[in-house]
Amino acid sequence: MASVSLRQVSKRFDGTRAMVDIDLDVPTGRFLTLLGPSGCGKTTTLRSIAGLVQPDTGTIRIDGEDVTRLPAYQRNLAMVFQSHALFGHMTVLDNVGFGLRMRGVDRAERRRKALAALELVGLGGMAARHPHQLSGGQQQRVAIARALVIDPRVLLLDEPFGALDRKLRESMQQELRALTRRLGITAILVTHDQEEALILSDRIAVMNAGRIEQQGSPTEVFEAPATPFVADFMGVQNLFGATVAHRADRGAGLRIGRDWCAWPSAASLPEGTAVALGVRPERIVLREPSHGLPGTIEEVLYSGAFTRYRVRHLGSDLRFVVNAPSDAMRGGPDAGPGAAWTEGQAVGIEWADHALMRLHEPAPAQPAPARASTGP
Repeated sequence: MASVSLRQVSKRFDGTRAMVDIDLDVPTGRFLTLLGPSGCGKTTTLRSIAGLVQPDTGTIRIDGEDVTRLPAYQRNLAMVFQSHALFGHMTVLDNVGFGLRMRGVDRAERRRKALAALELVGLGGMAARHPHQLSGGQQQRVAIARALVIDPRVLLLDEPFGALDRKLRESMQQELRALTRRLGITAILVTHDQEEALILSDRIAVMNAGRIEQQGSPTEVFEAPATPFVADFMGVQNLFGATVAHRADRGAGLRIGRDWCAWPSAASLPEGTAVALGVRPERIVLREPSHGLPGTIEEVLYSGAFTRYRVRHLGSDLRFVVNAPSDAMRGGPDAGPGAAWTEGQAVGIEWADHALMRLHEPAPAQPAPARASTGP
């Protein structure tokens, strides 16, 4: 296995910047996820590492070797796609051994390695079957075995579980996590699924409009998103602005609309400083109207374990989304779904000081340098 390093890698397609000055490091044996919405540049970044896209600028190194201009077939990387891309006329064994066959490995050695790879993914007894005789999850295991059998320097995965149903997808995520850690594989995954990224990754790079807005451990990205975009993408549905306000009688706090609330972190900021903040729906608590920010319940949605409330803050035009455990009801566990609060009811909106996240806008991208003319 090998490390991967990108420095100032950029790419344009018909004037659209798909990658903007990407800096990325994946140490040997680590699992990194490129996370973001469709069109953010994550697949272009993965394909650049694979050698399927040629970047306009920057350097890509694998285990210290500059592979920026090296063709894909000389990089010894393996890629798993959402579509399994298995050969229907071949047996599972022949599908797994296909890459070895293309490398000129003799038949006996191909068989030995392919069987070992199938054992690795739990399909040792299915070598003689054909792809149509397998479930979707089994087909994806075959695709993973085919990738691993060539002993790649890096395993690249492009939304590999996107076509699977939820239960099967979760099972495959757990299997892949266990497999990559057991083998010490360097892996890079592309996904738009936040939960998948949190489960599988050692590190996550969140992308937006061709740029990486934040890199960090799953805990860092989830608990301390750096920008409003990252916060929103990671499920921080309550994003709002406030102004630092110091009160002699109550200490450091925030002015939110017409209301004031305590926030000890404001003590280090000058009076009047504008701040961008976020708080997760599950970290807001609804109280009696005499506590916290005054609000009114506008909508109640029961979703099983949680009941979601949309609450209008009476001191501004803000609306907060609150996820409360459905069994934590004022009427007790027998009160029934959604019995805690009802539409139109007055409430108080509260959160713990540590639940507030201060967010920062990313630095603007630098304009791309003008290309030298090649014309007469």
